[in-house]
Amino acid sequence: MAEVATSATSDQLLVVIDPVARQTDGESVRIVKDVLSAGAATKVCLPDGPEEFARALARRGSRRPVVVGDDRALMRAVVLLHRQRELAECVLSVVPVGPVLGVAHALGVPLGAVAAARAVLDGSERRLDMLVDDSDGVVLGALRIPAPAARQEPVEAARPWLRTCQSLVRTLVPARPGRETALAVAGPSRLRVEVDGVTLVDLDQPLEAVSVTPGFGGGLASVEVRPLSVGAEASPLLATGRTVTVTGADFRYRADAGVAGPVRRRTWTVRERAVGLVLPS
Repeated sequence: MAEVATSATSDQLLVVIDPVARQTDGESVRIVKDVLSAGAATKVCLPDGPEEFARALARRGSRRPVVVGDDRALMRAVVLLHRQRELAECVLSVVPVGPVLGVAHALGVPLGAVAAARAVLDGSERRLDMLVDDSDGVVLGALRIPAPAARQEPVEAARPWLRTCQSLVRTLVPARPGRETALAVAGPSRLRVEVDGVTLVDLDQPLEAVSVTPGFGGGLASVEVRPLSVGAEASPLLATGRTVTVTGADFRYRADAGVAGPVRRRTWTVRERAVGLVLPS
């Protein structure tokens, strides 16, 4: 792992540049480094794999971590900090560079390299809710059931160390609209969906889809269940709550862009204001 130290203002940043970002858009990475180093005291780390990424984050000291990469790099950092029980004390910044940027965009992070780097320097902390499941997986963006069939990953994702990441990070993130290959989805599901212990739909109702989205600071998740429609389109069932439990025959789910399962039961709980992210003021 290469490290380069530069000096500017009293603000202290640890800039961790994901290798996929370097391979995908080296020019944007160069611009980001220039903007950040001109506005703050920066230490730049260039990890070659997930172990070096984790070590760099663990050795951040008092520096504020800045992840330069796509949603998968952001989620890797969130998962590591969550499992080390350090999310409450840490404020993250992200500069989106790479092929998968759906969650960063949804959270309000600018997608342009210069605008995102300026937000790192001039933005303010926002505390965001996230979902944590009973296997310690996390969701920042959205949860979907059933999970789409597997799609072909980008060339960069075929690298062995990125496959290793997938065993560590179950919460990878969807591509921007129009970038993702068409996905075949599973057939109708029969699932019991409970929100705060109250059954929203039971096993006798075939379903097209279930989606769960954590709120941004409200402490509640938004739940939408779409019954299987015959003829006229069925109205979705909507609810909000702090815990969501799904039970049924073996099912897979997409937590952001990472497919998990099969499982027969899973409970997700909202962790209010769990993630500190720097966003434009």
